Amino acid sequence: MTQTQRFLRLVLTQISRRSQPASSSVDGISFSKPRRTQSGTHLGGKGRRSQHQQQQQSSGGDGARPRSLSLPGNPSKEAAVAIMKTHVKARCEVYPRGDIKRFLVPDDKVSWDELFPEYAPVEYTSPSVLQMPPWADVDFRHTVTNGDDTSSPHSPKWNQLDGKVNRRSHMGSYQIYEKVPRNPVGRTGMIGRGTLGRWGPNHAADPIVTRWKRDDNGKVVKDANGKQILEFIAVQRRDNGEWALPGGMVDAGEVVSITLKREFGEEALNSLEANDADKKAIEASINDLFMKGVEVYRGYVDDPRNTDNSWMETVAMNFHDAEGTGVAKFKLHAGDDAVGVQWMELSHDLKLYASHINFLQTTAEKLGAHW
Repeated sequence: MTQTQRFLRLVLTQISRRSQPASSSVDGISFSKPRRTQSGTHLGGKGRRSQHQQQQQSSGGDGARPRSLSLPGNPSKEAAVAIMKTHVKARCEVYPRGDIKRFLVPDDKVSWDELFPEYAPVEYTSPSVLQMPPWADVDFRHTVTNGDDTSSPHSPKWNQLDGKVNRRSHMGSYQIYEKVPRNPVGRTGMIGRGTLGRWGPNHAADPIVTRWKRDDNGKVVKDANGKQILEFIAVQRRDNGEWALPGGMVDAGEVVSITLKREFGEEALNSLEANDADKKAIEASINDLFMKGVEVYRGYVDDPRNTDNSWMETVAMNFHDAEGTGVAKFKLHAGDDAVGVQWMELSHDLKLYASHINFLQTTAEKLGAHW
C-alpha cells in the first residue's frame, strides 16, 4: 500500500468515526486529539527527537503530533483527496520574488509525522521584511547586543490576540518549535518568513464579487445542462502576472469585513470611469452589496509564499449581484497592486493564484452555477 493510499484510508476512517467526540472544533471543522510521535520534527525535521523534546507540550515545544482534519458535513472520497492537494504551491521549486530554490519535499514527506532525516530546508527572509516595516515582526530568535546591554526582542503571544496582531489560526492551535510556529499542514522546503511579515498565520481577506453572465438582450446565459454561468471580478497581480481575486492582507486591529471592502476598492475600483455623481451611486451600491456577503471559506491557503514558519490564511466571502443592477454594471480599472482587472467567466479550467480556484468552485456550488 502506498503512502497516499494509507493517508486516504486514514482520512476516510476518521470520517466514518465522526460520531465520536472531538477534542476541539473551529468554524465547523473538528480536530482529533494529538498523539505523540517520534518522527523527525526539527524545523528541518532531521532524525528522531530527543527524549526531552518528546516530553515538550505543543504550547512550548514540538512534542505533539499535528492534529488531523476531520471534514464536517457528509464528505466524499473526492473531499478526502482534496486534503492531500492543499500543499502543492507552497512547495514550488523557486520561491517567488527572491529566486531562491526550496529544498525538494516529495508528496509522501510533507507530513511532519514522516521521518525525513535528509531534510535540509533553505532559510530565507526577504530584505524588505528584515527592514521591519509596520506589517512585519522582528526576528526575536536572536539576542540583541547594544554595548553592555544584552537582551532579546519581545516574544510574540502565540495562538492568541497579541496586542492588535491576530496570531490565532483558523485551523486551531499550531505548534511552537525552536521558538517559532510550525506550518500546520507540513513541510515546505523553506524556513524563515520568506516575503511574509508575520511568524505563523498571516491573515488575508478575499472578496468574491459575482454576477450572472448575460447576452446582449440582458438574458442570463446558461450552459448545455441548463445551469446559469457566473462571472467574477478578477485582477492580474503585478508581482507575477497571475489572475487572482482582489484580496489583500488584514491590517493589525482591522475587522475582516472592512478589509474585504477596502481591498475590493483599492484593487478593482481604483479608477472608475464615472463622474462624481455616478461615483456616489457606485459607493452606495458597494456598501449595499457588501452587507450581504456569504462566507465561502476560512482557513489555510496553499500559497507559494508559505514557509515552514509562516503561512497564509484567509476568509473568502461571496458578494453576488443577482439582478445585475449594482456592481455588475461597473466599468473596471486596476488599482495599486494589479495591472489588469476584468469580469471573468467562471470555469473549472481557469489557472488562478494560490487556492483561489477552490474558493470559486465552492461559490459556484453554493449558487448552483455552471462549473
